[in-house]
Amino acid sequence: MADQIRKCTAQELHEALAAGSECQLVDVREFSEYETERVAGASLVPLSTLDKSLAGFHPERPVYLICRTGRRAAQAAEQLAKRGFVDLRLIDGGLQGWEAAGLPIERGEGRVWSLERQVRFVAGTLVLSGVLLSLLSPWFLLISGFVGAGLAFSAITDTCGMGMMLARMPWNQKRQAQSGGAYASS
Repeated sequence: MADQIRKCTAQELHEALAAGSECQLVDVREFSEYETERVAGASLVPLSTLDKSLAGFHPERPVYLICRTGRRAAQAAEQLAKRGFVDLRLIDGGLQGWEAAGLPIERGEGRVWSLERQVRFVAGTLVLSGVLLSLLSPWFLLISGFVGAGLAFSAITDTCGMGMMLARMPWNQKRQAQSGGAYASS
């Protein structure tokens, strides 16, 4: 499986897109992240819906995978390799690497906060609420403890339950009025 997956630079992807090659660029971030900023021509297929969104992609053509830093793209590559995709390319450094290379980024309306920012807001609000409510009863400190344990677990496992939950919220979903374009159906 490892021979199907390789890293490539943002510049290599840029050149492939400019040459009009038959590459498939797949952004595996969530809708709110994609809506804020993206590489032109990328199809949105969130990692959370990858299994349901493979129709329309050709397993024999090169698939370039991008996310914010590269971690989710690597997870997506492993899933796609198991499903018979033969040429998977991870963009080294993800969207951050693309931007660091000085390559153009499409910016959306950005009305929705990034998922990472939403997680920080909710976690911080819960911790602060637990601390303030503990003035009424020390039992409320359990809220802060629960959030702290969740954050530690998230770091150890490199997953985020709160992020997965927030990704399913209505404000983080593709609006029905948007059809076609660079969004892949889910």
